[in-house]
Amino acid sequence: MDYPEKLVKQILADTKDMPLEGFLSGQGSIEPKVMFVGEAPGRTEIETHIPFSGQAGKWLDEWLESINLKRDDIYITSVVRSRPFHTRKKLNKKTGEFAFSHPNRTPTKKEILIHAPLIDFEIESINPKILAPMGNSALQRLLGNQYKISDWHGKIFDSKIQVLNDEANGYQLSQETYKIFPLYHPAAILYNGKLKKVIEDDWQKLKNNL
Repeated sequence: MDYPEKLVKQILADTKDMPLEGFLSGQGSIEPKVMFVGEAPGRTEIETHIPFSGQAGKWLDEWLESINLKRDDIYITSVVRSRPFHTRKKLNKKTGEFAFSHPNRTPTKKEILIHAPLIDFEIESINPKILAPMGNSALQRLLGNQYKISDWHGKIFDSKIQVLNDEANGYQLSQETYKIFPLYHPAAILYNGKLKKVIEDDWQKLKNNL
């Protein structure tokens, strides 16, 4: 999706001193059957410029296929558009030198708030039939910190969502009501294989609601 240039420049300026890398726009149909909202791009996504193109994306594609959807049928975005990373310092005992790495991390609430205008713009522009936040970062951005994916996954309900307030320092509820269907983030299965059956069942529930 093409965002207002002024909006993107402002967000990049506001985050220039934060440990964030690159920028990835939301992608997909502008009249999607489902709008999926993830957390943030990872290293692979920043390199390929394709949302969910890493290991978690393979699971996403498999689950889409299981409910007869393709990426052309959906829209994918995230609550933060740059890759959040942190710096690790490790001593090489053989050389006595330090090596640095920059793995992915969960975005902060401040980073999510700064990016809020972008997802507000996308949701307002697309007006999705079903809004599917994947994981806690997306769910809490849309509905509030009291929501947990472990309590709400696989349930469909109507709700107003959080949008940036007029002061741009927090959120207020939208005037519009949306159909919400929370899902576990595809990466969850990489850390907890026991969730596989639960996630697969949730996707079949999503299919039944399309």
